[in-house]
Amino acid sequence: MERRLFLRCLGCGATATLLAQTELLPRALGGVQNACAFDYTKKLSSVEAWYYVKREGGGIECRLCPRRCVVTDLERGYCGVRETRGDIYYTLVYGLPCSLNIDPIEKKPLYHFYPGTTAFSLATAGCNANCKFCQNWEISQTRPEQTDNIDLPPQTIVDICNHRKVPSIAYTYSEPIIFFEYMYDTAKLGHEKGIRSVMITGGYIEKEPLKDLLQHLDAVKVDLKAIREQYYKDIVNAELKPVLDALVEIKRTGVWLEIVYLVVPTLNDSEEEFVELARWIKTNLGTDTPVHFSKFYPQYLLKNLPPTPTGTLEMARNICRAEGLEYVYLGNVPGHPAESTYCPKCNEVVIARRGYTILQVNLNNCRCSNCNNEIPGLF
Repeated sequence: MERRLFLRCLGCGATATLLAQTELLPRALGGVQNACAFDYTKKLSSVEAWYYVKREGGGIECRLCPRRCVVTDLERGYCGVRETRGDIYYTLVYGLPCSLNIDPIEKKPLYHFYPGTTAFSLATAGCNANCKFCQNWEISQTRPEQTDNIDLPPQTIVDICNHRKVPSIAYTYSEPIIFFEYMYDTAKLGHEKGIRSVMITGGYIEKEPLKDLLQHLDAVKVDLKAIREQYYKDIVNAELKPVLDALVEIKRTGVWLEIVYLVVPTLNDSEEEFVELARWIKTNLGTDTPVHFSKFYPQYLLKNLPPTPTGTLEMARNICRAEGLEYVYLGNVPGHPAESTYCPKCNEVVIARRGYTILQVNLNNCRCSNCNNEIPGLF
């Protein structure tokens, strides 16, 4: 242990904020007389990774994500957080998040999943993609030796959630798939203690680990970067088809699913793409799957492009609604009417929002208070 971070309560209902990267001393996970203390550590974990096969002649092949990295002794996979030692593959970030926060569930964004509640959010270093627009690149494109990590095992996370009455855990910020074992164990333990789990992901994962994980998740938000393979190759450094397959599998299992599509000017913002996207979702996931079109801001490797015009987002929404999608939202435009949820039958507001704040809920047992139409989700 190099140093310790203490979190003290500054008032009833205070939100805890911990970003190890920025050295913040936040408001509280514990009471004034019983502050929570987290240990910073530079040690990496040595927990055997799951989903890999040993290769004849040495090394392993990772079977967690579609990259299927072949990794020899003392080498790491693309994600930078899984390493071969001899013929054993290890995860280096188990129990070692570098970013923590208690967020509104709307920030994920999840709009049909217990609106107005909070989620204990966490991330480790690493990612299995390299999106040129990544807003969290300082941790997603960094190795765990370079981040300030916190010794935080699954049991401690669940205990904090129970103590602070935080109903959900969110695996988010970087790419949770690369800290799969940590996420799985935490989610499983959380369910045993009545705590829900949600994964915020790019969806670039193999079928077997996804199926295993979904048994312990309550909701998934997938960042569908585009509906064209070339975009994934050029901008994401990944593949589209495994993500589409993951979306279908999530929907099939009944785990609550929402989609975010970041609209990047000149790259994935054509009318044709929005039509193609809407038709694919309608055919494969159903018209009741919420879709969020999010405003792009220049950052990381795409600083040469302007922010997305609000008119482009509105065009995307209008196209999707015309194609039959029932719950289409606009993100990163606080105050826009399309932040709210409307009943598709009578068009009355059933959940009014501004930013991450719930202003009004007009639901009665998951039904529109005006016309009694059922609104899908978990409320």
